[in-house]
Amino acid sequence: MKKEQYTQYSFLLDRTARRVKQYAQTSFSEKAFDITIDQWSILKVLYNEDPMTHKELAEKTGKDQPTLTRIVDIIIKKELVERVGHPEDRRCLLIQLTTNGEKKVKALSPEVAQIRMKAWENLSEEDFKNFTRILNTIYDNLNIHGK
Repeated sequence: MKKEQYTQYSFLLDRTARRVKQYAQTSFSEKAFDITIDQWSILKVLYNEDPMTHKELAEKTGKDQPTLTRIVDIIIKKELVERVGHPEDRRCLLIQLTTNGEKKVKALSPEVAQIRMKAWENLSEEDFKNFTRILNTIYDNLNIHGK
């Protein structure tokens, strides 16, 4: 395959990822969720694995530390998460959901799932399996810590 074709696939992947995020953010705004996609991703991760250090949360959400800190500060002001002391390391803070944060995730999860399913319309189970395999292979190929 020619090098130009690979460039085209990277463009398609990037364009599609932007469209998925754009569609979701527009849907969030239309439904007046009062949070962004990035805020949702942090809330959802914490809902599943609460509490976490900033570093752990950054890794799980794919955000760099400054971006994560900015988003966390915003959702602290919205009283959806809070910083608490680490039980074993006084120098470290953990991020955890508040009761309001838990309620928000529970309330929005069904609607967010519907929004996310829009991208998968008209795709078969086989398409989805192949797509997942391909994306995981690309991700693994670009693993910066290994091989």
